Amino acid sequence: MAGGSSNYFEYQHTVGFEETNIVGNVYYVNYLRWQGRCREMFLKERAPQVLDELQDDLKLFTLKVDCEFFAEITAFDELSIRMRLLDLAQTQVEFTFDYVRLDPGDGETLVARGRQRVACMRGPNTRTVPARVPESLVAALEPYAA
Repeated sequence: MAGGSSNYFEYQHTVGFEETNIVGNVYYVNYLRWQGRCREMFLKERAPQVLDELQDDLKLFTLKVDCEFFAEITAFDELSIRMRLLDLAQTQVEFTFDYVRLDPGDGETLVARGRQRVACMRGPNTRTVPARVPESLVAALEPYAA
């Protein structure tokens, strides 16, 4: 999905009316939803074994999410959400997300940048414990190291 020598996983999205507020700007919570969607599509396309483990007892807990905004976007803007691996620890992974507006004939504009830290846990809901990042996820993330 990523073109050229870029080291990011890309999820493309067209902003819909339902994602904007009364004055036509995108409501901030959608940026966080798009991070989650990008992460889901990454797992589906690049690490399907992790999806199998999530059906079993692996849990991915989002510990921290943030987003910094640089420019407004509105309905029908075409976005590229570009995920990179920022940090890989024994039981945690941190991603960065660049939100880029794709302007036909005008190039690309960085409209926001986000981060997300995720912990891997295993065990029943009442007794989950930190777990190593699965090897299949480590391998899938390697090409996307920042």
